[in-house]
Amino acid sequence: MASPGVEAEREPLLGDHTPGSREWDIIETQEHYKSRWRSIRILYLTMFLSSVGFSIVIMSIWPYLQKIDQTADARFLGWVIASFSLGQMVASPIFGLWSNYRPRKEPLVISILISVAANCLYAYVHVPASHNKYYMLIARGLVGFGAGNVAVVRSYVAGATSLQERTSSMANTSTCQALGFILGPVFQTCFALIGEKGVTWDTIKLQINMYTAPVLLGAFLGILNIILILAVLREHRVDDSGRPCNSINFETANADEVQISQGNIDQVAVVATNVLFFVVLFIFALFETILTPLTMDMYAWTQEQAVLYNGIILAGLGVEAVVVFMGVKFLSKMLGERAVLLGGLLVVWAGFFILLPWGNQLPKIQWKDLHNNSIPNTTFGEIITGLWKLPREDQSELPTGCPIEQTWCLYTPVIHMAQFFTSVVFIGIGYPACNVMSYTLYSKILGPKPQGVYMGWLTASGSGARILGPVFISHVYSYLGPRWAFGLVCGIVLLTISLLGVVYKRLIAFSVRYGGIQELPR
Repeated sequence: MASPGVEAEREPLLGDHTPGSREWDIIETQEHYKSRWRSIRILYLTMFLSSVGFSIVIMSIWPYLQKIDQTADARFLGWVIASFSLGQMVASPIFGLWSNYRPRKEPLVISILISVAANCLYAYVHVPASHNKYYMLIARGLVGFGAGNVAVVRSYVAGATSLQERTSSMANTSTCQALGFILGPVFQTCFALIGEKGVTWDTIKLQINMYTAPVLLGAFLGILNIILILAVLREHRVDDSGRPCNSINFETANADEVQISQGNIDQVAVVATNVLFFVVLFIFALFETILTPLTMDMYAWTQEQAVLYNGIILAGLGVEAVVVFMGVKFLSKMLGERAVLLGGLLVVWAGFFILLPWGNQLPKIQWKDLHNNSIPNTTFGEIITGLWKLPREDQSELPTGCPIEQTWCLYTPVIHMAQFFTSVVFIGIGYPACNVMSYTLYSKILGPKPQGVYMGWLTASGSGARILGPVFISHVYSYLGPRWAFGLVCGIVLLTISLLGVVYKRLIAFSVRYGGIQELPR
């Protein structure tokens, strides 16, 4: 059987012939279909480049920060890392509101220009005589601000697809985002061949080295993205049945379209979905953050081993996420988005439950360089530094194991390697399923009305989760250990599942709620 896309290439899509109608209604012409999907695919690219902008320098920020400003410490690193999400959290509602009233090209082009300028600033943070770390902080915050266009991308995709196309399109969008996070560090690794010294263009004081080459590539790709948006992107909007409509964010809607948009959005469902999405991002952010310190404490890995092995694990999770994104497109057709979301949360809960320590075997204790028995005041930045190999230190001389300063090391059982890898697989399955289903359900709940602001708030909630998740886990893990940390996460997931159960029947498409389209009950 031919796919809907293949059929659309052959002939115009036709509406159902209903009693009382005089003729078959043309839903979409072949030309409109091709233009609509060209525009959507350009935004897939925009999503990919947005995530590359975050990940392409993530492994080199710490050594570069130390190189340009000797006063920078681990605490300041935490602010540099968090500044991206802070910028995105602020910008998402702004760009979303903008896209509701003006052509989407405007916020998209402006946001990408901001990212291009921020990447150029990042390449020059070594030039000022002082306060270099603050210039890096501003640069990363502005890159995050430009990444607020994610809200515009998702609102466009939601408005330009029918209910039947929505899940697949949202999954493709998330796949492009995941690929960006996977390939960003790969690009960084390739540029490492240039070395720290690299080459210098004295005329414009530009250093091209392993730290600046990635952001210069990001700036070039941003300019290319702007050209493609201006040349290819067209404003398209279809109703939930797939019938083309005026782009009501800046054109006057006719009477039929006003009729389609009648009815109030279920604000309870909107708030609940924002909470669900926050928890999903919160949990994965804390898992990424704790991965390196956990493996160094439990398995006595050196910093060099932790960077290598956890890099491989994160790359594997990225590949697993792409596979899951593809799989949920078909699974949701059989079970429905709500059921897939519930199943994903259950799998995530199982992953963290498996990670709870048990047995009698204790981790190797790190006694070397012991100065006191107090619990350190570990910050988000200090936890993050475990992701990088610290320069100018002999890795073979550094102590390994669970630091005695963390008093829980003396009585908390080790997490066995089989537990750890089983948990990684489970979380790698559950997180991407929950991520894409949250976005899909949210867009369907909002219906045909402009979604820019609402998508902005959803993106902002995710950015807030990526800030708070690492802070939460770094403190709980350092003070109380993995048993309390992962036990609390299990409790949070159970509460989230309970919330989903309470609002389960409300998480339905706008057009289904108001009788426009019938869906099979699930």
